[in-house]
Amino acid sequence: MQQGGGSETEVTWEDQQNINKFGRLNNRFHELEDEIKIAKESNDNLEDASNELILTDEEVVRFQIGEVFAHVPKDEVENRIEQMKEVTSQKLEKLEEEKESVLAQMAELKKILYAKFNDSINLEED
Repeated sequence: MQQGGGSETEVTWEDQQNINKFGRLNNRFHELEDEIKIAKESNDNLEDASNELILTDEEVVRFQIGEVFAHVPKDEVENRIEQMKEVTSQKLEKLEEEKESVLAQMAELKKILYAKFNDSINLEED
């Protein structure tokens, strides 16, 4: 395998597996970034809904369940929103942890692959 001014280095089956694993991890990293962005937006929307609920004077408010709005007591809606915020926050934490794990694995693979291939391989995103 020769590119640019680099020397020829044989790519073994193990090297190819590492390259493939790096590619899969990179794809998962980008998926996680998208999922984290969505979870943060959802958390922000729930926080906004909670704040709006505090400002309302009505005892019964409209609450969306699926595609339908139902009239639900204000206290019940507050409890549901708090539960939803908890679930979303936990999901966000798990996604962040997985993202850190993926980044650590990618860094380890980068070290291994760059040690063998030097400038003959590019694992950086441009």
